[in-house]
Amino acid sequence: MTQPNILFIVADQHNAKALGHQGHPDARTPQLDRMASEGCRFENAISQNPICTPSRVSFLSGQYPHNHCYYSLSGANPGGLPNIFGHFRAAGYFTAAMGKIHCPEYWVEDQCDVFHESNSWQAGSIVGRSADYSRFLRERSVEHLEDHILLPEFGARGRQSVDSRPSPLAFDESQEGWLAKTAIETMRQAAAREQPFLLHVSFPRPHQCTTPCAEFWDLYDQAELSLPPNADYDLAAAKKAPHMIASAKRWRESDWPLFEPKTFEAARRRKLHGYLGAVSQVDAAVGRLLDCLRETGLARNTIVVYTSDHGDYAAEHGIMEKAPGICSDAITRVPLIWWAPGRIKAGGAVNGIVELVDIPNTLCALAGIDLLETSDGRDITGLLGGAPGSEDRIGVTEFAWSKSIRKGQYRLVHYPRAFFPDAYPAGFGELYDLAADPWEMRNLYFEPGCQETVEALRGELLEWLITSTRPRTVSGVNSSRFDTPALNPQRVQRYQTVVNRDGKINPALLHSAHNKNYL
Repeated sequence: MTQPNILFIVADQHNAKALGHQGHPDARTPQLDRMASEGCRFENAISQNPICTPSRVSFLSGQYPHNHCYYSLSGANPGGLPNIFGHFRAAGYFTAAMGKIHCPEYWVEDQCDVFHESNSWQAGSIVGRSADYSRFLRERSVEHLEDHILLPEFGARGRQSVDSRPSPLAFDESQEGWLAKTAIETMRQAAAREQPFLLHVSFPRPHQCTTPCAEFWDLYDQAELSLPPNADYDLAAAKKAPHMIASAKRWRESDWPLFEPKTFEAARRRKLHGYLGAVSQVDAAVGRLLDCLRETGLARNTIVVYTSDHGDYAAEHGIMEKAPGICSDAITRVPLIWWAPGRIKAGGAVNGIVELVDIPNTLCALAGIDLLETSDGRDITGLLGGAPGSEDRIGVTEFAWSKSIRKGQYRLVHYPRAFFPDAYPAGFGELYDLAADPWEMRNLYFEPGCQETVEALRGELLEWLITSTRPRTVSGVNSSRFDTPALNPQRVQRYQTVVNRDGKINPALLHSAHNKNYL
């Protein structure tokens, strides 16, 4: 086969349960269901951060947040940190990124032949929404109706609202419809140049505002929607985190609803209605992209990946959005589907733990190019081929001051003692047995019979944090132990120190370094 094309699709804030093939009682996702049946899905894919920008930097670079050091939105260029666009471009690929890229400024743009930041929030990679998308809306005289990030009829109060209504825009005018059309044009452009492409399409939805086009809103009967099993229970009795309890209380008692009736019960059903409609809207856009690949014959030589940067509570635990994100599997676990007819066996379902940082080097392996040495992720092509996953694999989601670790059936959340000093002066944590309690309604952290599991997972987290860290140092690994740097464009040498292009030392080299104490 010739070098494969790559279509990397991301939805913003897609709860991993909100898919038809995952057994959701209401979600209508026929295109993603078909994609999963024709490809391979990962049941336990872990996002590295519950916030947009840090998560995106992780899955586009392959580095954990404690190595790339982004923990909030947007930010300055990470200077020297490689990403998949530059790496594939150097290997001869036509590279493009479009949609809600939401990364540090000029980190992605400068590595792409085509770039469109279509997010309407003014904190995107450069200045926000793509000029081409804005021009498209103006030509149709509907720019004032664009409502992903703001419900314009409410002014400032409508910004980032989770209350829902159908959008007045047609699907072709929505960001999802426009992005699908633009992506198809870009794929055709690359094919005409007889150049393999790496195309990243990042849909803004189902992130709020949850305003799907009418055809997707109308798929659902709000009165008949099934609330999740953990929508109503006593969070305090379940020993949930204090800030999660406070968040659920605010959603029940604050005046966030914008539409009548403004009761919590009615508003959360509208939110769920809009959220599922937005998921279906993304599903339809994915379908357009896959249909194009099938109809043009590009499917025979294209690898498609679908995932999300993080999840959404979607009414779980009485919470409407994504915060506090570290607390729940609804946020830390995301969909991950791989599709490549003829390369990936159809119908695969992998239960083992994988992480979104695994995406870059798996794509490199499938494309037959050098792996990214600056990536912390693994090559999981073996799992795509049906090999068993490692029972020892862990998946970590990071905030700067708290971490969630998933191993096997257990998920532990570690907080420093200073996190909740008044309510829990001796320390607080969370432990869930997801096999027995998939909706996380019972915190086992304080149970006497679970202390061995708590300590084992805490030990795993400490070991991971130490051994996965990439030091930035003037004293490092001698070039004789790290090949000849002149022969490898991913490395540079400074005196007797050989480092990667981001100025850090690969942790894999530290395990065999002669003197670890001076690193």
